[in-house]
Amino acid sequence: MNNAVLQGRFITVEGTEGVGKSTNMAFIENWLKKSGKELVITREPGGTVLGEKLRGVLLDAKEQSMCDDTELLLMFAARAQHLQEVILPALEAGKWVLCDRFTDSTYAYQGGGRGIELSRIAELEQWVQGDRRPDMTIILDLPVEIGLERAGKRSAPDRFELEKHNFFNNVRDAFLARAIENPNRYAIIDASPSLDQVQQSIKSVLEKLV
Repeated sequence: MNNAVLQGRFITVEGTEGVGKSTNMAFIENWLKKSGKELVITREPGGTVLGEKLRGVLLDAKEQSMCDDTELLLMFAARAQHLQEVILPALEAGKWVLCDRFTDSTYAYQGGGRGIELSRIAELEQWVQGDRRPDMTIILDLPVEIGLERAGKRSAPDRFELEKHNFFNNVRDAFLARAIENPNRYAIIDASPSLDQVQQSIKSVLEKLV
């Protein structure tokens, strides 16, 4: 799973609830396609038939008894299938992959939010992914209060959205900490200005990558 042997590029989009991932995923998709890139759009957890079934379990608001370790392992189970069935074949074929969430969300939600030791997540990451990491991770950043207010207007809350503000503050901090540690792979985009301003910032990141 060495990055060097794969011809395509792997872009992930991350952030806490309500930061505008769906809207900006569509913007990135359109921009890359206009740039002539053959693109695969996918998401986590999910992306495969099995992964979508696991997604349903993970997001089910009725699954409140799920323990943290189960949650973590289900995330990586879905990811293992996703990599083998979708992501790696696309990259090997020279296609670009745009993914709504990836392992940074695991570090943020299960690490920062749930408090699972990062070293345990790192072990699973290496086991499932080898050396494969995204070429670029765009983190849409927004104060938690604003994001949750936006998220609350779109649908009934899922199992994660039922968490308290402190949980999401820890998630946000974990995302930002990862970006600060490795600025070459991450781009933090302030999601609080107008949509046009946010997308201009994203465009600048994409232009450097292309």
